[in-house]
Amino acid sequence: MAAGLNRAVPDDDIPAMPIAATPVADEDGSPPDLQATAAVTLLPTRATLLGRMADQAAASGASPVTLVLVGLLRRDTGWPMPGAHLDQVAAALSANVRGDDWLARSGPAEFAVLLGAAEHDAETATNRLLEVVAGAGLPGITACAGIAELAPDTSPSEVHRRATLCLTAARSIGGGRVIRYRGSRR
Repeated sequence: MAAGLNRAVPDDDIPAMPIAATPVADEDGSPPDLQATAAVTLLPTRATLLGRMADQAAASGASPVTLVLVGLLRRDTGWPMPGAHLDQVAAALSANVRGDDWLARSGPAEFAVLLGAAEHDAETATNRLLEVVAGAGLPGITACAGIAELAPDTSPSEVHRRATLCLTAARSIGGGRVIRYRGSRR
């Protein structure tokens, strides 16, 4: 009896299984990298963001580039942000970034924007993005931000760490706060 359960089945005896549709190809004809986009918002992921930052860091000496991390805050329960809310915020942010800026998903309730501006000029744009989140029509949702400028001699992960540090400090103060990384105290 046991020998009958483990017998090999020829390939031609296996019924055909339905196969999921192949995803639409990228512009160059290659299949899209599904790991490169966040499932809910369809925005690029943190890994894609770090790659983009590496590409832009080398050129940041000629034209400044600043990373802005926008973090969402809930005033009600602190439960994870529903996907519909994340999608609504992503759509609002996407509609309000400039053409040369780049939007990505950085964490569970964080969005990253690469701005083509110096760190001190990015604060104005960041305040506008926080107003966009506040005006997205989600009751009880506010946002704050951390800012760090890219530099050719600083790794993308270090720039992201600095912006995350500033975002964490801004979150501890409350919604509507923007904190810019100004270097270490020596």
